Amino acid sequence: MKGKLILEDGTSFSGELFGEAKTVGEVVFNTGMTGYQEILTDPSYCRQIVTLTYPLIGNYGINEVFMQSRKSFVRGLIAGELCEVGSNRLAASTIREFLQSENIPCLHEVDTRRVTRHIRSEGTMKGVIVPENMPDETVKELLSTSTEAGVVREATTPEPYTIEGDGFHVAVLDLGIKRNILKAFKLRDYKLTVLPATATAEEVLSLSPDAVFLSNGPGDPKDVPEAIATVKALIGKKPMFGICLGHQLFALAMGADTYKLKFGHRGSNQPVKALSTGRVHITSQNHGYAVDENSLAGLPLVVTHRSVNDGTVEGIRHTELPIFSVQYHPEASPGPEENTCLFDDFDAMIRASKEGA
Repeated sequence: MKGKLILEDGTSFSGELFGEAKTVGEVVFNTGMTGYQEILTDPSYCRQIVTLTYPLIGNYGINEVFMQSRKSFVRGLIAGELCEVGSNRLAASTIREFLQSENIPCLHEVDTRRVTRHIRSEGTMKGVIVPENMPDETVKELLSTSTEAGVVREATTPEPYTIEGDGFHVAVLDLGIKRNILKAFKLRDYKLTVLPATATAEEVLSLSPDAVFLSNGPGDPKDVPEAIATVKALIGKKPMFGICLGHQLFALAMGADTYKLKFGHRGSNQPVKALSTGRVHITSQNHGYAVDENSLAGLPLVVTHRSVNDGTVEGIRHTELPIFSVQYHPEASPGPEENTCLFDDFDAMIRASKEGA
Protein backbone atom coordinates (compact mmCIF):
# COMPACT_ATOMS: atom_id res chain seq x y z
CA MET A 1 0.00 0.00 0.00
CA LYS A 2 1.17 3.51 -0.78
CA GLY A 3 1.57 5.85 2.17
CA LYS A 4 3.14 9.12 3.17
CA LEU A 5 4.81 10.99 6.00
CA ILE A 6 3.33 14.46 6.46
CA LEU A 7 5.13 16.94 8.70
CA GLU A 8 3.28 19.69 10.54
CA ASP A 9 4.79 22.29 8.17
CA GLY A 10 3.00 20.52 5.31
CA THR A 11 6.02 18.78 3.79
CA SER A 12 5.16 15.30 2.49
CA PHE A 13 7.28 12.21 1.76
CA SER A 14 5.95 9.16 -0.11
CA GLY A 15 6.69 5.47 0.34
CA GLU A 16 5.30 1.98 0.88
CA LEU A 17 3.19 1.51 4.03
CA PHE A 18 2.52 -1.57 6.15
CA GLY A 19 -1.25 -2.11 6.41
CA GLU A 20 -3.67 0.74 6.92
CA ALA A 21 -2.31 2.03 10.21
CA LYS A 22 -2.07 5.76 10.92
CA THR A 23 0.07 7.31 13.61
CA VAL A 24 1.38 10.63 14.95
CA GLY A 25 4.62 11.50 16.73
CA GLU A 26 7.65 13.75 16.84
CA VAL A 27 9.76 12.94 13.77
CA VAL A 28 13.46 12.43 14.56
CA PHE A 29 16.42 10.81 12.82
CA ASN A 30 19.16 8.43 13.97
CA THR A 31 22.48 8.22 12.10
CA GLY A 32 23.63 4.81 13.40
CA MET A 33 24.67 2.22 10.81
CA THR A 34 23.61 -0.68 13.07
CA GLY A 35 21.42 -1.20 16.12
CA TYR A 36 17.97 -0.80 14.60
CA GLN A 37 16.41 -3.20 17.13
CA GLU A 38 18.03 -1.38 20.05
CA ILE A 39 16.77 1.91 18.64
CA LEU A 40 13.22 0.63 18.18
CA THR A 41 13.10 -0.72 21.76
CA ASP A 42 14.84 2.21 23.49
CA PRO A 43 12.16 3.83 25.72
CA SER A 44 13.73 7.25 25.09
CA TYR A 45 12.01 7.15 21.68
CA CYS A 46 8.57 6.97 23.30
CA ARG A 47 5.91 8.45 20.96
CA GLN A 48 8.43 9.39 18.30
CA ILE A 49 8.55 8.49 14.61
CA VAL A 50 12.12 7.40 13.96
CA THR A 51 13.86 7.94 10.63
CA LEU A 52 16.89 5.70 10.14
CA THR A 53 19.46 7.31 7.85
CA TYR A 54 21.31 4.07 7.05
CA PRO A 55 19.74 2.91 3.75
CA LEU A 56 19.28 -0.84 4.45
CA ILE A 57 17.40 -1.91 7.59
CA GLY A 58 16.77 -5.48 8.76
CA ASN A 59 19.77 -7.19 7.17
CA TYR A 60 20.75 -9.10 10.33
CA GLY A 61 17.25 -9.86 11.59
CA ILE A 62 15.76 -9.65 15.08
CA ASN A 63 16.57 -11.47 18.31
CA GLU A 64 15.14 -11.13 21.84
CA VAL A 65 18.65 -10.70 23.27
CA PHE A 66 18.89 -7.21 21.73
CA MET A 67 15.63 -5.89 23.22
CA GLN A 68 16.19 -2.80 25.38
CA SER A 69 12.78 -2.77 27.06
CA ARG A 70 9.67 -4.88 27.59
CA LYS A 71 8.24 -3.53 24.34
CA SER A 72 8.70 -0.85 21.72
CA PHE A 73 7.43 2.63 22.54
CA VAL A 74 8.01 4.24 19.13
CA ARG A 75 5.06 5.50 17.09
CA GLY A 76 6.48 4.67 13.68
CA LEU A 77 9.51 3.88 11.53
CA ILE A 78 10.73 5.61 8.37
CA ALA A 79 13.25 3.58 6.35
CA GLY A 80 14.88 3.50 2.96
CA GLU A 81 14.98 -0.21 2.11
CA LEU A 82 13.77 -3.09 4.32
CA CYS A 83 15.62 -6.38 4.13
CA GLU A 84 13.00 -9.12 4.28
CA VAL A 85 15.44 -11.94 5.19
CA GLY A 86 17.94 -11.35 7.99
CA SER A 87 21.31 -12.99 7.35
CA ASN A 88 22.70 -13.77 10.80
CA ARG A 89 23.00 -16.93 12.90
CA LEU A 90 21.20 -15.15 15.75
CA ALA A 91 18.26 -13.99 13.63
CA ALA A 92 15.05 -15.38 15.13
CA SER A 93 12.64 -13.29 13.06
CA THR A 94 12.59 -10.59 10.39
CA ILE A 95 12.29 -6.84 10.79
CA ARG A 96 8.83 -6.98 9.16
CA GLU A 97 7.64 -9.64 11.63
CA PHE A 98 8.97 -7.57 14.53
CA LEU A 99 7.27 -4.38 13.37
CA GLN A 100 3.99 -6.22 12.88
CA SER A 101 4.19 -7.91 16.32
CA GLU A 102 4.83 -4.53 17.98
CA ASN A 103 2.16 -2.75 15.91
CA ILE A 104 4.68 -0.24 14.56
CA PRO A 105 3.60 1.41 11.29
CA CYS A 106 6.49 1.52 8.83
CA LEU A 107 6.87 3.72 5.79
CA HIS A 108 9.71 2.40 3.63
CA GLU A 109 11.12 3.06 0.16
CA VAL A 110 11.43 6.65 1.41
CA ASP A 111 14.11 9.20 0.56
CA THR A 112 15.41 9.30 4.15
CA ARG A 113 18.22 11.66 3.16
CA ARG A 114 15.59 14.23 2.14
CA VAL A 115 13.68 13.71 5.42
CA THR A 116 16.87 14.16 7.45
CA ARG A 117 18.01 17.26 5.58
CA HIS A 118 14.59 18.84 6.10
CA ILE A 119 14.61 18.19 9.85
CA ARG A 120 18.18 19.46 10.17
CA SER A 121 17.17 22.62 8.33
CA GLU A 122 13.75 23.29 9.88
CA GLY A 123 14.08 21.52 13.23
CA THR A 124 12.34 18.55 14.81
CA MET A 125 8.58 18.66 14.39
CA LYS A 126 5.47 16.56 14.68
CA GLY A 127 4.41 14.34 11.80
CA VAL A 128 1.97 11.63 10.77
CA ILE A 129 2.27 8.36 8.85
CA VAL A 130 -0.94 7.75 6.90
CA PRO A 131 -2.23 5.94 3.80
CA GLU A 132 -1.81 7.95 0.61
CA ASN A 133 -5.53 8.68 0.30
CA MET A 134 -6.06 9.84 3.91
CA PRO A 135 -8.43 12.88 4.02
CA ASP A 136 -6.84 16.21 4.95
CA GLU A 137 -9.21 16.64 7.90
CA THR A 138 -8.03 13.37 9.44
CA VAL A 139 -4.41 14.46 9.00
CA LYS A 140 -5.12 17.80 10.71
CA GLU A 141 -6.87 16.01 13.57
CA LEU A 142 -3.89 13.69 14.06
CA LEU A 143 -1.42 16.58 13.99
CA SER A 144 -3.38 18.35 16.73
CA THR A 145 -2.78 15.38 19.08
CA SER A 146 -0.42 15.93 22.02
CA THR A 147 2.54 13.53 21.89
CA GLU A 148 4.95 14.56 24.69
CA ALA A 149 3.00 14.84 27.95
CA GLY A 150 3.32 11.82 30.24
CA VAL A 151 5.93 9.94 28.22
CA VAL A 152 8.07 9.07 31.26
CA ARG A 153 5.07 7.59 33.06
CA GLU A 154 4.41 5.46 29.98
CA ALA A 155 8.01 4.25 29.68
CA THR A 156 8.89 3.61 33.34
CA THR A 157 8.46 0.28 35.08
CA PRO A 158 4.91 -0.14 36.46
CA GLU A 159 6.20 -1.86 39.61
CA PRO A 160 9.48 -1.96 41.57
CA TYR A 161 11.68 -5.02 41.06
CA THR A 162 15.03 -6.31 42.27
CA ILE A 163 18.01 -7.77 40.40
CA GLU A 164 20.13 -9.69 42.88
CA GLY A 165 23.87 -9.28 43.24
CA ASP A 166 26.58 -9.48 45.89
CA GLY A 167 28.14 -6.09 45.25
CA PHE A 168 26.98 -2.56 46.03
CA HIS A 169 23.24 -1.96 46.40
CA VAL A 170 22.11 0.70 43.92
CA ALA A 171 18.63 2.22 43.82
CA VAL A 172 17.72 2.84 40.17
CA LEU A 173 15.19 5.53 39.30
CA ASP A 174 13.70 4.14 36.10
CA LEU A 175 12.74 7.03 33.83
CA GLY A 176 12.69 4.73 30.80
CA ILE A 177 15.83 2.68 31.32
CA LYS A 178 17.63 0.59 28.70
CA ARG A 179 18.40 -3.01 29.60
CA ASN A 180 22.03 -2.60 28.56
CA ILE A 181 22.52 -0.16 31.45
CA LEU A 182 21.24 -2.78 33.88
CA LYS A 183 23.58 -5.31 32.25
CA ALA A 184 26.51 -2.94 32.73
CA PHE A 185 25.78 -2.81 36.45
CA LYS A 186 25.30 -6.57 36.62
CA LEU A 187 28.81 -7.05 35.21
CA ARG A 188 29.92 -5.44 38.47
CA ASP A 189 27.63 -7.76 40.45
CA TYR A 190 25.56 -4.89 41.89
CA LYS A 191 22.29 -5.53 43.62
CA LEU A 192 19.76 -3.31 41.85
CA THR A 193 16.41 -2.13 43.15
CA VAL A 194 14.61 -0.59 40.17
CA LEU A 195 11.92 1.94 41.09
CA PRO A 196 9.23 3.69 39.04
CA ALA A 197 9.84 7.31 38.05
CA THR A 198 7.20 8.36 40.58
CA ALA A 199 9.24 7.07 43.55
CA THR A 200 9.85 9.64 46.28
CA ALA A 201 13.16 10.38 47.99
CA GLU A 202 11.78 8.79 51.15
CA GLU A 203 11.01 5.57 49.26
CA VAL A 204 14.51 5.54 47.78
CA LEU A 205 16.25 6.16 51.11
CA SER A 206 14.11 3.57 52.90
CA LEU A 207 16.00 0.93 50.89
CA SER A 208 19.31 2.06 52.47
CA PRO A 209 21.11 1.86 49.12
CA ASP A 210 24.83 2.49 48.74
CA ALA A 211 24.12 4.82 45.80
CA VAL A 212 21.43 6.08 43.42
CA PHE A 213 21.34 5.89 39.63
CA LEU A 214 19.20 8.21 37.47
CA SER A 215 18.35 6.56 34.15
CA ASN A 216 17.75 7.71 30.61
CA GLY A 217 14.22 8.35 29.42
CA PRO A 218 12.01 10.21 26.94
CA GLY A 219 10.69 13.74 26.61
CA ASP A 220 11.22 17.15 28.16
CA PRO A 221 12.89 16.90 31.60
CA LYS A 222 10.72 19.75 32.86
CA ASP A 223 7.62 17.60 32.30
CA VAL A 224 8.49 15.44 35.34
CA PRO A 225 8.62 17.93 38.26
CA GLU A 226 8.02 15.11 40.75
CA ALA A 227 11.21 13.38 39.59
CA ILE A 228 13.14 16.66 39.82
CA ALA A 229 11.88 17.05 43.40
CA THR A 230 13.00 13.50 44.21
CA VAL A 231 16.50 14.09 42.84
CA LYS A 232 16.76 17.43 44.68
CA ALA A 233 15.88 15.74 47.97
CA LEU A 234 18.50 13.02 47.36
CA ILE A 235 21.39 15.41 46.69
CA GLY A 236 23.94 15.06 49.47
CA LYS A 237 22.34 11.88 50.82
CA LYS A 238 23.91 9.27 48.54
CA PRO A 239 26.44 9.10 45.69
CA MET A 240 24.61 9.58 42.39
CA PHE A 241 25.23 8.92 38.70
CA GLY A 242 22.91 10.06 35.91
CA ILE A 243 22.70 9.26 32.21
CA CYS A 244 20.79 11.22 29.54
CA LEU A 245 17.45 12.31 31.07
CA GLY A 246 18.95 11.55 34.49
CA HIS A 247 21.74 14.02 33.65
CA GLN A 248 19.20 16.71 32.79
CA LEU A 249 17.16 16.08 35.96
CA PHE A 250 20.30 16.38 38.10
CA ALA A 251 21.06 19.75 36.48
CA LEU A 252 17.49 20.99 37.03
CA ALA A 253 17.51 19.78 40.63
CA MET A 254 20.68 21.84 41.20
CA GLY A 255 18.99 24.98 39.88
CA ALA A 256 20.33 24.92 36.31
CA ASP A 257 18.19 25.05 33.17
CA THR A 258 17.61 22.91 30.07
CA TYR A 259 16.49 23.73 26.54
CA LYS A 260 15.32 21.91 23.42
CA LEU A 261 17.88 21.32 20.67
CA LYS A 262 16.96 22.10 17.06
CA PHE A 263 17.10 18.46 15.98
CA GLY A 264 18.78 16.62 18.86
CA HIS A 265 21.65 14.15 18.97
CA ARG A 266 20.68 10.62 17.92
CA GLY A 267 23.24 8.13 16.66
CA SER A 268 26.23 5.98 17.56
CA ASN A 269 28.90 8.25 16.12
CA GLN A 270 28.75 11.38 18.28
CA PRO A 271 32.21 12.74 19.29
CA VAL A 272 32.53 13.99 22.88
CA LYS A 273 35.60 15.58 24.45
CA ALA A 274 36.56 14.74 28.04
CA LEU A 275 37.83 18.08 29.32
CA SER A 276 40.05 16.55 32.02
CA THR A 277 42.17 14.65 29.49
CA GLY A 278 41.45 16.33 26.15
CA ARG A 279 40.60 12.92 24.71
CA VAL A 280 37.72 12.60 22.24
CA HIS A 281 35.37 9.65 22.77
CA ILE A 282 32.94 8.27 20.19
CA THR A 283 29.57 8.00 21.91
CA SER A 284 26.03 6.77 21.41
CA GLN A 285 23.36 9.40 22.04
CA ASN A 286 19.61 9.82 21.96
CA HIS A 287 18.27 13.10 23.29
CA GLY A 288 16.41 16.20 22.16
CA TYR A 289 17.21 18.43 25.15
CA ALA A 290 20.44 19.74 26.66
CA VAL A 291 21.73 21.48 29.78
CA ASP A 292 22.13 25.25 29.38
CA GLU A 293 25.76 25.99 30.19
CA ASN A 294 25.04 29.63 31.02
CA SER A 295 22.70 28.50 33.79
CA LEU A 296 25.55 26.70 35.57
CA ALA A 297 27.17 29.99 36.60
CA GLY A 298 27.36 30.29 40.39
CA LEU A 299 26.37 26.66 40.98
CA PRO A 300 28.74 24.06 42.51
CA LEU A 301 28.92 22.26 39.17
CA VAL A 302 31.71 21.88 36.62
CA VAL A 303 31.40 20.85 32.98
CA THR A 304 33.34 17.61 32.41
CA HIS A 305 32.42 16.70 28.82
CA ARG A 306 31.52 18.68 25.74
CA SER A 307 30.13 17.79 22.29
CA VAL A 308 32.74 18.25 19.57
CA ASN A 309 30.03 18.89 16.96
CA ASP A 310 28.14 21.77 18.57
CA GLY A 311 29.84 22.49 21.91
CA THR A 312 26.85 21.53 24.06
CA VAL A 313 27.30 20.22 27.60
CA GLU A 314 27.76 16.43 27.68
CA GLY A 315 28.74 15.93 31.30
CA ILE A 316 28.78 17.69 34.68
CA ARG A 317 30.12 16.92 38.13
CA HIS A 318 29.38 18.37 41.57
CA THR A 319 32.42 20.17 42.93
CA GLU A 320 31.95 18.91 46.50
CA LEU A 321 29.56 15.95 46.54
CA PRO A 322 29.96 12.50 44.92
CA ILE A 323 27.60 13.15 42.03
CA PHE A 324 28.21 13.23 38.29
CA SER A 325 26.24 12.75 35.09
CA VAL A 326 26.66 12.47 31.34
CA GLN A 327 24.36 13.19 28.43
CA TYR A 328 25.48 10.22 26.34
CA HIS A 329 25.19 6.42 26.75
CA PRO A 330 28.44 4.80 27.98
CA GLU A 331 26.82 1.35 28.09
CA ALA A 332 26.11 1.36 24.34
CA SER A 333 29.83 0.92 23.59
CA PRO A 334 30.19 2.38 20.09
CA GLY A 335 33.89 2.93 20.80
CA PRO A 336 33.45 -0.04 21.49
CA GLU A 337 34.26 0.13 25.24
CA GLU A 338 36.09 3.41 25.74
CA ASN A 339 33.21 4.91 27.75
CA THR A 340 32.61 2.07 30.22
CA CYS A 341 35.20 3.73 32.46
CA LEU A 342 32.33 5.90 33.73
CA PHE A 343 30.88 2.84 35.47
CA ASP A 344 34.30 2.30 37.02
CA ASP A 345 34.23 5.92 38.20
CA PHE A 346 30.83 5.33 39.79
CA ASP A 347 32.13 2.19 41.47
CA ALA A 348 35.15 4.06 42.85
CA MET A 349 32.92 6.91 44.05
CA ILE A 350 30.67 4.50 45.97
CA ARG A 351 33.66 2.74 47.46
CA ALA A 352 35.22 6.01 48.60
CA SER A 353 31.92 7.15 50.09
CA LYS A 354 31.53 3.96 52.11
CA GLU A 355 35.12 4.06 53.32
CA GLY A 356 34.73 7.65 54.44
CA ALA A 357 31.42 7.05 56.21
